[in-house]
Amino acid sequence: MSEIQHYILFPNHDNAMRLHRELKALGVKAVIAPTPRAASKCCGVSLMVREEDLESIKACVAEHGIEILKIAEIERDVNPRRDRYC
Repeated sequence: MSEIQHYILFPNHDNAMRLHRELKALGVKAVIAPTPRAASKCCGVSLMVREEDLESIKACVAEHGIEILKIAEIERDVNPRRDRYC
C-alpha cells in the first residue's frame, strides 16, 4: 500500500515556523516534520500537508510573502508490519 505525502520545503526554519503559524490561524492542518531525504539532501524542517489544502496554502504563501523552495510529493510505502519482529 502506498500513498503520496506532500511536504513544503523552506530555505530556513524561520519561514517554516511562520507559515505553520499562519496556516494554524486559518485552520489548515500542517505538521512540522524533518525534510525527507528523497525531497532534499540538505538537513532542515518541512511542513507535511494534505493535498486538498494545497490551493489555500499557496494563497497563504503569496499573501504573506513567505519564501518556500518547493512543494514535494513523496510516495511513501506504508508497511503495517514495520517495527514488528515476531
